[in-house]
Amino acid sequence: MRMTEWRPAVAAVGALLLAGCTSGADGDSAGEKPSGPARSANGADGTKEASPSASAAEDEPYTMLEERAPRTRAEAIAFVRGLSTRPDHFGAGFRKAQPYESDPTEWAVLDEECVWQREPLPSTALASLTRRFVLPGSGDKGPVQVSLTVTVHRDTTAARRDMAVSLQEALRCPDQQLNATERVIGLYSRADPFSEARNGVTDDDLVESGEFLVDGTKDQLPFDWFKYRLGPVTVAATDRIGAGHSDEEESGIASEVAQGVAYTAAEIDSIGGNQASDGTGGKDSSGDDKAEGAR
Repeated sequence: MRMTEWRPAVAAVGALLLAGCTSGADGDSAGEKPSGPARSANGADGTKEASPSASAAEDEPYTMLEERAPRTRAEAIAFVRGLSTRPDHFGAGFRKAQPYESDPTEWAVLDEECVWQREPLPSTALASLTRRFVLPGSGDKGPVQVSLTVTVHRDTTAARRDMAVSLQEALRCPDQQLNATERVIGLYSRADPFSEARNGVTDDDLVESGEFLVDGTKDQLPFDWFKYRLGPVTVAATDRIGAGHSDEEESGIASEVAQGVAYTAAEIDSIGGNQASDGTGGKDSSGDDKAEGAR
């Protein structure tokens, strides 16, 4: 099964779980690519819209300090809606899809039958906003669909538990029904706590890959899912790559999507983490530097 080259090495998944399991807009594509320093998934310098301090240490994860995070539902909704995620964060030619934004008082839940459902947020989450983007198909190449979800949890412990649940879900349901016509098969996870493997970009990184199928077709198409934790905030994205793309193109698209998630992570960090003007930097916002958990 395809795995893009940028992805982190396999971490100690068992230890990760043991630590954390206690519990619409216009369709125009954007203009220029974002500029400014940023960190890629393998730790190299890339580009990023948010402008960090030039002295920010490259060996520190992007994070959100818990004391700087939104504390109420209204603050959390304003925070997720205020993030400047752009179509071209995911590559040239992307535009906003319709519907563009989800209801920030709901999130997706994988039920006992391995079917994704929309449900009201639990008391442990304050807001969760999904934005959708599409690279239209051209010639014999099918469209690429991307969704990006930012969730503000009530605290860092709740975010860690959410990550741990996400890691477990691929084990419980390697085949999942995404919606009425699409499903994923052969899903598997790779986890990378920043404190254990220094090639992550946030406090915890999680990657899942599989193949997705559309009713009425026989093609098994690439599916990637990325999830990052920054203190009490999680950022997740999926890509569904249409038929007709070469292996090289598929890997390039997946890498661009991963970089798009990193742009959002960098912006969040610039607001309340290591790169914030008055941030204290360095550690996970819960006060320790050991990752616990991993959706």
